Amino acid sequence: MNNTPTLENERVILSPLTIDNYKKLISIASQDKLVQYSPSDIATHAGLKNYVEIALEQQKAGTSIPFIVYDRKNNAFAGCTRFMHINFKNKVLHIGSTWIGREFQGTGLNTQIKELMLAYAFTTMNFEKVEFRVDERNVASRKAVEKLGCILEGILRKDVYLLNGFKRNTCCYGLLREEWQSNQK
Repeated sequence: MNNTPTLENERVILSPLTIDNYKKLISIASQDKLVQYSPSDIATHAGLKNYVEIALEQQKAGTSIPFIVYDRKNNAFAGCTRFMHINFKNKVLHIGSTWIGREFQGTGLNTQIKELMLAYAFTTMNFEKVEFRVDERNVASRKAVEKLGCILEGILRKDVYLLNGFKRNTCCYGLLREEWQSNQK
């Protein structure tokens, strides 16, 4: 799926992440422990470039749609997000690899990002379920996905190695299209 859409509302623009525009995120990605609960290495220019190259390879394979996040309120690029683990046969995908700079956290930007992506996944893509994977210790992210109406479906114990060698427990959240639709009313 190489025809990445641009998703936008009054607050945020999600544009295709490319090997050219990711450089606008270098200063944000290098913030100390920005993705401490993630296995991704984005803190250096080389690490961020590799992260983007992997996302673009997954996009070519049809399993990922990566976006660069632009915050209209602050007139600044804020981070990244993506649809991932896209399963067209079963109409299930994940929203993940989301990170925004600390100056954008707690401003409502992340909620706007997720609401845009959920609407696109359920209406335009016609998917039936969206999943989120969150480190068990990441209380802020867990509360954020619960606020969107997601249900904790289980915890995968010692599931993913982080950069510091810690093996995290991963909380699996899901949101069904009919649950999302009833939340829209």
